[in-house]
Amino acid sequence: MHDADRLRLLPAVDRVLAQPELDAWRGRLSHDQVRRAVQESVDSLRERLRSNGGNEGPADRESALEVATRDAEARLAARFNPSLRRVLNATGVVLHTNLGRAPLSEAAIAAVIVVARSYVNLEYDLSAGQRASRMDHVAELLASLCGAEAAFAVNNNAAAVLLAIDTLGEAGVVVSRGEQVEIGDSFRLPDILARAKVPIREIGTTNRTGPEDYEAAAVPGCVLLKVHRSNFALHGFVREAGIAELAAVARRTRSTVVYDLGAGCLEGFDRYGLAGEPDVRSALADGADVVTMSGDKLLGGPQAGLIAGGRAVVTAMRRNPLARALRIDKLTLAALQATLLSYASMDGAERALPTLRLILAPPADIEARARRLLARLGRSHVARFDCGPSRASVGGGAFADLELPSFEVRVQPKSVRATVMMARLRQGDPAIVARIKDDVVGFDLRCIGDDEVELLAVAIERVLAAGGGDA
Repeated sequence: MHDADRLRLLPAVDRVLAQPELDAWRGRLSHDQVRRAVQESVDSLRERLRSNGGNEGPADRESALEVATRDAEARLAARFNPSLRRVLNATGVVLHTNLGRAPLSEAAIAAVIVVARSYVNLEYDLSAGQRASRMDHVAELLASLCGAEAAFAVNNNAAAVLLAIDTLGEAGVVVSRGEQVEIGDSFRLPDILARAKVPIREIGTTNRTGPEDYEAAAVPGCVLLKVHRSNFALHGFVREAGIAELAAVARRTRSTVVYDLGAGCLEGFDRYGLAGEPDVRSALADGADVVTMSGDKLLGGPQAGLIAGGRAVVTAMRRNPLARALRIDKLTLAALQATLLSYASMDGAERALPTLRLILAPPADIEARARRLLARLGRSHVARFDCGPSRASVGGGAFADLELPSFEVRVQPKSVRATVMMARLRQGDPAIVARIKDDVVGFDLRCIGDDEVELLAVAIERVLAAGGGDA
């Protein structure tokens, strides 16, 4: 077929617009939005007809019309349907960064709904009838829980570190080479520090940095920055300076100790038999001037950067003009306050916060859910099912060395590749993310709730029933 003949198959934009498959979109969107998607589809089909020599394109006008219509539908769905969707997390990673890290507590969700639905006293003192600071809603509570003189919050932990350096490190930053970490998505600590435009002095080596290295590089008015290597661990011939040692150096050199806890937690997990993560109370008690940490990791709240420390340094950070650019909004503030209120009693936090429940879940409970799922799936001629122990993780840059005992259901499909099965599960509603090894799909039940087992079973059955083919 010649080029001119192939292009005669191309449908007119108005004809595609008139197709009944687009009726729902025409009723929902403006004419211009629908027409734009159709025009893009027709243009795309034109390029396809020109470039592939007619070998793989539609064979006649009706086929071309169907192709353009389906493409327009797909473009409209991708553009105007909500892209944030519910996901069942069967990966065994509790604080899965790509899946939104910490799920919020019911109290936090309720607080967000109230604040989102109505006017609130965000920056208004109802007693005095005058303007107030939004930080008044969490500052004293956060300081009390951290054992600090003062505290406040910004929009994430990287922002908290940047604000601390910008405020307190005019004379420079001293940081160990072994703590110049990458925090995910190619964001690296040296790049963040560089935005503060202060001198950076790297000291020590990758595996060994002692207090004497900090003292040799420190000058009055600088920041001694310690970064918890939360998403990896060093073993063997290693040395790092503790906070108490850095505090002693800071006193002698008139410098400031800033400790980036990363995942961070208010109190240690040691009483649960989980060691390895420093906590803010201990860090401040050991002499850190400022401690920063994330709100949406071990704390179990919304994304935020929490800052706690001495009153003078925290006040200076709050007065920095950069703090306004980094401030949290009312929805985050509501969720954060509700999360912090749960910590008024640690027993209350364990009951209320999904993150703590998932990390501390008894292996027997996880196994019971796995066996429920296995029994629900039963026998099948299209897949082989079994279940057994697995290893989960905290994730989110916390407890880098820790493996949590867990339980998984393993599915080895017979009529479809495991990779295709995984792709189809991701496209379902709810979407399901699991893990794959040796052409077997593993569904770890640590992060699957009792009420989600049936949803998971239905999704697995649906995908297997669809048989072979591409995703």
